[in-house]
Amino acid sequence: MAFDVVMPQMGESIAEATVLKWHKKVGDVIAKDETLYEISTDKVDAEIPAPAAGTLLEILVEVNATVPVGTVVARIGAASEKPAGAAAPAPSSPVAAAVSAVTAPLADEDDNSLEGRLRTKSSPLVREMAKQHGVDLARIQGTGQAGRVTKEDMEAHLAKGPSAASSAAPSPTAIAPVLPAVHDPSAPTLGISPALSVAPAPAMPAFAAGERVKVEPMSRMRKIIADNMVASRRTSAHAYTIFEIDMTHVAQLRNKHKKAFEAQFGTKLSFMPFVMMAACKALRAYPIANASVDGDNIVYKQDINLGIAVSLDWGLIVPVVKNADMMNLGGLARSLNDLAERARTKQLKPDEISGGTFTITNPGVYGDTFGLPIINQPQAAIQGVGAIVKRPVVITGPDGTDFIAIRQMMFSSLGFDHRIVDGATADLFMAFAKKELETSTFGLE
Repeated sequence: MAFDVVMPQMGESIAEATVLKWHKKVGDVIAKDETLYEISTDKVDAEIPAPAAGTLLEILVEVNATVPVGTVVARIGAASEKPAGAAAPAPSSPVAAAVSAVTAPLADEDDNSLEGRLRTKSSPLVREMAKQHGVDLARIQGTGQAGRVTKEDMEAHLAKGPSAASSAAPSPTAIAPVLPAVHDPSAPTLGISPALSVAPAPAMPAFAAGERVKVEPMSRMRKIIADNMVASRRTSAHAYTIFEIDMTHVAQLRNKHKKAFEAQFGTKLSFMPFVMMAACKALRAYPIANASVDGDNIVYKQDINLGIAVSLDWGLIVPVVKNADMMNLGGLARSLNDLAERARTKQLKPDEISGGTFTITNPGVYGDTFGLPIINQPQAAIQGVGAIVKRPVVITGPDGTDFIAIRQMMFSSLGFDHRIVDGATADLFMAFAKKELETSTFGLE
């Protein structure tokens, strides 16, 4: 009897997934738990094992197709069995059944059911557009997969004018009198010519007619990254501070203890766990950097969950070390190396890339002097770690004498949301982390 292979649900909030690659073709024999196909979701890419052994009889969902969770994507059975034919796969779960009914009229009230979440799910960019224009996504009939509201749907809706926006969601202008626009000559213009409104600049074409180009569609991960980066720039008031840190002390500790460390903890000791531990202590001292904005409220996170950006051949992902402040240097190193390795082999689980409260990214591994990264929403800050290089610097000896020495120096930046993190606080945070890196023994001595 043929066994239906269904699209798994990789997390409670995940309603659909895209097939990236089939590792087997029709007619191939596959063992149970052998990798059958790869998928991509809004949270994570993953390799999906075969739920049973047998012969792959049918592939029902092609590469790059996005389907709801619970959809039958393939069938496995005995080689003598005949496939069911070209009939479209029927929904095999309540989630898929809800998708098949997505064309039904939308309810006026908020719907927090799985069907409702599936219907109103959209990209961060679309949600940000809806927020800025006061549009209720539940009242727009989407044309995307499972009724998903796409960017094109939102642009078409907004193009209908204010009446369409007001019909989608009540706005302040619908109940308040419209006042004439008045320019205040005393208001600061930041060098911009005074004007009541500025028409948006027309989009420039990506290439000219006749230009030699190669056009490739964005991968699902690249689309998600693009949406998240644009949404973050529109959401947070990005500001930066950059500190120069003497990493000679850390380098000496690492060289002295790395063999014993690897023997004790079973993993290599890089510079990053030192940076992570220093950041944890700074976050405890300045908890506003571990907070988020929720409307007019500041949400102070009591747990410190460090997101560590990992560069992949096909994009970027940020696995999270949960409760990082509760770990010693060995625990941080093991968690970091484990998550990074499983990120590169597509073995991460959805909850391992969610819940971060502060992010560290390391462009220095590619030789960057320092980076100015974009904040990972809904966090309030992100630390960028530059390359560690030997440079001559002036230092002061115990007797007050200045002299030139070769030191291992690093620039580190802090990108912060200026809505809640002041520049002075950001500088104090980095000064605290700098002192830790330059003086702490990190439990090694």
